[in-house]
Amino acid sequence: MSRILVYLRVFRNQTSYNRFWDGRNYLTIIITSVRNLTRSFLANSHRFPLSDRVETERIIRVLIAILYATKNHLRADWGAEIIPGTAISPSTGNATLTPEYSDLLPKGLYGCDDRGLGLVLQLTFFVEQYIKKGFDKSWFHAPQASQMQVQLNGLVDAYGRMETIRLTPIPIAHLYDSPWRIHQKQVLALFGCVLPFALVDKMDYWAILVVSLVMFTLYGIDGIGSQLEDPFGYDRNDIKMDFIVEDIRSEISVLLEEWKRAGLQGYDMFVGKRQDSGGQDGIVSDMNGVP
Repeated sequence: MSRILVYLRVFRNQTSYNRFWDGRNYLTIIITSVRNLTRSFLANSHRFPLSDRVETERIIRVLIAILYATKNHLRADWGAEIIPGTAISPSTGNATLTPEYSDLLPKGLYGCDDRGLGLVLQLTFFVEQYIKKGFDKSWFHAPQASQMQVQLNGLVDAYGRMETIRLTPIPIAHLYDSPWRIHQKQVLALFGCVLPFALVDKMDYWAILVVSLVMFTLYGIDGIGSQLEDPFGYDRNDIKMDFIVEDIRSEISVLLEEWKRAGLQGYDMFVGKRQDSGGQDGIVSDMNGVP
C-alpha cells in the first residue's frame, strides 16, 4: 500500500510540475521571438526615412503588447489593456491604477475577445503585414523575411501551447471535490492510522516520529502538486509573468531609444555619442575598441 500511495502522489506532483516547467519554457520561446524580431526590425531600419521609421516604432510597440496580451489571456484578464485595476503592478503588488498597455496598441484597434479571437493572434497580423511590407519595399531580402516569419510562427505556436496548458482541465480524479480525490485522502489517512501498528514492535516510541515524518512528506507532496497545476496565476509560486514582461519591456525600450538616437544623429546603434545618466555627453568605443 505504501508504494502505491507514494506512486500516486509522485505521479500527480510530476504531472503538475511538467505543466509549470512547460509553461515557463513556452514563455521563454515567446520572449526570444520578440527579441529576435525587435533586433531584426531595428537593425534594418535605423537609416529609414521618417515615415518608415514611424511604422517601425509602431510595430515594436505591438511586439511588446503581445507579451502583455499573452499574460492577460492566460489569466483570463480580458480588457486589461484598457480597464484599470485588472492587472498587478510588479513594483507594488497591487492592482494597477492605469490601463496596462493601451499606449502600445495601434490606434483605432478594437478587440474581438467577445467573438472568440484572442488579442495575441490579432496583434500578430500587424507584425505579419509589416514583414510583408518590408519585403515588398526591399527592406529585407527573401531569406531574412523568411526567418522573421519563422520567428513569428514560433511565437504563435508557443502561445497556443501555453493556452493548451491553461485550458486543459486537471483530470477529475485529482479535483478536490471528486469522489476519487476524496477516496485518495481517506486512504492516505487510513494508511497514517495503520502505519504505527506496523512499526511499533521494532521502533517502540520512535514509531511516532517516523510516522509523523512519513505522513508530513506524503501530504506535502500532495500539496505541491495542487499548487503547480495552474502556473499562470497570481500566487507566489506561479511564474512571475508580471516581472518578466516588465523586464522585457524595459529592455526593448532601451533598444528603441538607442535606435531613435542613432537615426537622428546618423550613428550606428551603440556607437558614437550618447547621453549618460548624469546628462553629460559620453563617448562609446568604436568597433575597434578605440574610444
